[in-house]
Amino acid sequence: MPSSTPARKRVTIALIAQEAGVSVPTVSKVINGRPEVAPETRRKVERLLLKHGYTRRTTLGDGPVGLIDLVFTELESPWAMELIRGAESATREVGAGIVISVMHTHAGPGRDWFDRVAARRTDGVIIVSSRLSASQYGHLNARSIPFVVVDPEGEPAPDVASVGATNWHGGLAATRHLLELGHRRIGMIGGPPDMLCSRARIDGYRAALETAGIPVDPALIHYGDFLVGSGHDRAHDLLSLPEPPTAIFAGSDLQAFGVFEAARQRGLRVPENLSVVGFDDIPLARSAWPPLTTVRQPLQEMAALAARMVLAMSRGEPLETRRVELATSLIVRDSTAAPRP
Repeated sequence: MPSSTPARKRVTIALIAQEAGVSVPTVSKVINGRPEVAPETRRKVERLLLKHGYTRRTTLGDGPVGLIDLVFTELESPWAMELIRGAESATREVGAGIVISVMHTHAGPGRDWFDRVAARRTDGVIIVSSRLSASQYGHLNARSIPFVVVDPEGEPAPDVASVGATNWHGGLAATRHLLELGHRRIGMIGGPPDMLCSRARIDGYRAALETAGIPVDPALIHYGDFLVGSGHDRAHDLLSLPEPPTAIFAGSDLQAFGVFEAARQRGLRVPENLSVVGFDDIPLARSAWPPLTTVRQPLQEMAALAARMVLAMSRGEPLETRRVELATSLIVRDSTAAPRP
């Protein structure tokens, strides 16, 4: 017996144009990021593209153009450079190039950026450490631009491809290392409390203490922005406590370097008077003095995998999984030691 369910009508440019009351070429200009469209008309067309879930049809002549967009909120840290190296190594393998954009905001790119990306027909986009809205995801989907989020700030939607690291396990391993050395007062300096990776690292820290039967002291947990200055300032706060910690686990290597400086200013030696653990294992961690014990986050591998995922999506290949977490590992160097009696 034939099904009574009507076939879903394919969303076409002509249908969008008819509903918007504009010409087909006008809709095409919006989809392709062309500038010669009135702002109100552009907004109306974009709303309809999102409403109907329009997906651009590719022709047999279409194919990869050999270009990927890599989008950061900032480029001021060695952390970002490691991601660039990883993405570049993966794209170089297939003869593709990279365009780097800096948004200077965690809110993600604006509409003008989407238009520019569509106009240059990028193969896909890697978005680093941003919190994109459903509308921003919709802009990419409506223009048929594949994208992957690396180290997402918040929990990505189920259909959004993402690459991260095992932040919780890293926080657990770092804290366990300090506990095994004999530390019991362990300070924690996290990143912004609303960032997924920061919360996971702190949760790992809490789990290690609780498993060891040590109550979590809220006074020992402070938050910063993953940069040197916040590590320095929050370390001073921790070391000013009536009973200061004998060890500090910093949520990033840059914060750990700030802890080094705060300890020096107070006449404390690392690790004789204060043990310090970082997170990331950026190249500077190995050449710091003392060399920094840290949790290695495979930044280059994360970016390389994201680039390969984007390129596969641009070729229409299905992904084995849309959410990947690469393993972290503890790297023990000279900034940690048993507490002095």
